[in-house]
Amino acid sequence: PALHLCKKTDSIMSFRVRSSKFRHVFGSAAKRSDSYDGIRITRNAWDSPFCSVNSRFLAIVLEVGGGGAFTVLNLEKTGRVGLNDPKVAGHTAAVLDIQFCPFNDYVIASASEDCTVKIWELPEGGLTEDMTKPVVSLEGHQRRVGVVEWHPTAENILFSAGFDYMIFGWNIGTGQPVVEISCHTDTIYSLAFNYDGSQFVTTSKDKKIRVIDARSGAVVQETDGHKGAKSSRAIFTGSAGKIFTTGFSRMNERQFGVWNPEDMSKALKMEMIDTSSGTLFPYYDDDTKMVYVAGKGDGNVRYYELTDEAPFAHYLNEYKSSVPQRGMCFMAKRNLNVGECEIARAYKLTPKGFVEVLSFNVPRKSNMFQEDLFPPTKEDCAVLTADQWLAGENAEPKLVSLKDGYEPPARAVLQVAEQAKQAAKEEDKDAAPTSQKELLKAYHEQKEEIKQLQAQLATANIKIRQLESS
Repeated sequence: PALHLCKKTDSIMSFRVRSSKFRHVFGSAAKRSDSYDGIRITRNAWDSPFCSVNSRFLAIVLEVGGGGAFTVLNLEKTGRVGLNDPKVAGHTAAVLDIQFCPFNDYVIASASEDCTVKIWELPEGGLTEDMTKPVVSLEGHQRRVGVVEWHPTAENILFSAGFDYMIFGWNIGTGQPVVEISCHTDTIYSLAFNYDGSQFVTTSKDKKIRVIDARSGAVVQETDGHKGAKSSRAIFTGSAGKIFTTGFSRMNERQFGVWNPEDMSKALKMEMIDTSSGTLFPYYDDDTKMVYVAGKGDGNVRYYELTDEAPFAHYLNEYKSSVPQRGMCFMAKRNLNVGECEIARAYKLTPKGFVEVLSFNVPRKSNMFQEDLFPPTKEDCAVLTADQWLAGENAEPKLVSLKDGYEPPARAVLQVAEQAKQAAKEEDKDAAPTSQKELLKAYHEQKEEIKQLQAQLATANIKIRQLESS
C-alpha cells in the first residue's frame, strides 16, 4: 500500500499546468449606458465584420432601403443613436466591408455591391450631416467588392478583393490601380497582410489558401485548406510569421489551423473547436501573441496563446454570453486602459441594434505599468511612401512605448491628386439623389428636359411631314 501511495504521489507531481501570464484573462461587458444602442445594423449575409474602430470613431454598416450606407459614431457619444443621425451614404448598393486607415483616424475605405471602393475623409469632430461625396472613387472591379484591406506600413496603399475573382492594389493619392492580381478562380473570402506588407494570405471558395507577393501578384505558396464548403478565413500572426486559419471540416465541424508560410504542404496544427454553423473570425494581437476567435451567431469569444514550438496554439479561456454577434472589431493597443491591465477591447454588433463593448483584462493587484503585458506596440504612422513601396522597399512597422501614455498625432492631411478628385466629382453627378431636396430638384430638371425634348420632337415631325409632301 505504501508503494502504491508513493506511485500515486509521483504521478500527481509529474502533472504540470502550463505557465502563462494570460491564463486568467477575463472578458467583461461595459454598462449599457457606456455602449451604443438603436443602430439599424445590416442584415447582409456576406461574411464580414461590418464594423471598424479607431481612437476617435466607430463605423458600422447600416441596413438601408436603396443604396448602401454606414454610420460613423464618436466614441465618447455613447447611449442611444437617433434614426436620423448623419451617415455616409454615397454608394448605390449595399456596403459589404469598411476599414479605417491605420495612419489617419479621419480616413475610411468602403467596399460595395455597386462594384466600387470609395475613400471618405471625415470632418473634424465627426459627422454633422449626411456625407455623399467621397474623396476618391476607385473603379476597376466588374462585380461587387467584398473585402478592403489597408497596407500595414505604406501610406495610401489599399487592396480590394471582388466577386470577379480579382484583387486590386490602389494608390489612393492618384486613384489608380497599381497592382492587378488574377490568380483566383472562385470567391475570395479574406485577405490579410504579413508583418511588413510584402505578402498577403487569402482564402477562397475553392478551399485553397494562397500566400501571394503583394507587388508582383505571384503565388508564393498554395495549399488545400479547410475541407468544408463554408467560409474560411486566414491571418498572418504578425512578427511571429505564422498563418492562423479558421474554417470547417468535411463533417462541418469548426476548426482552426496553424501553418508555416514557407512550407504549407501540411498544417503545423489542426484542431476541432465545435459543431456550430457560424463563420469564425480570428483577430491577432502581436504584443501578447494571443488570437481571439469570435463566431458569427455565437455569443462567446475564445482566446488562444500562440507559441513558436509545438503544439503552437494553447487554449486559454472564453468569454461567454447569451447574446449572439453579427460582427466584431478590435481597438488598437495604443488606445486601451493600460492602468487596469486591459489587453484588448472589442466592439460586438448584436442582431437587435445594440453594440456591446467588451474589455479583456489580466487580473493584477498593482496599478503600476506592467511592462511584460504592454511591450512597445505599433505606432499609427506610415513607414514608407506609396512610391517607395512600389519601388520594392519593405519596412517593419515603427513601435512606440505605452509606459507614459500615448498621445495620438495631429490630424494628417490626405494627399489626393486633383485628377482623382475630379473623377469622383464627375461620378457623383451621375449618382442617384438621396435627400428630399435633391429628389425635388431632379424631378423639376427631368420635367424641364422632357418638355424640351417634346418640343424638339414636334419640330422634327413637322419637318419630316414637309419633306414627305414635297
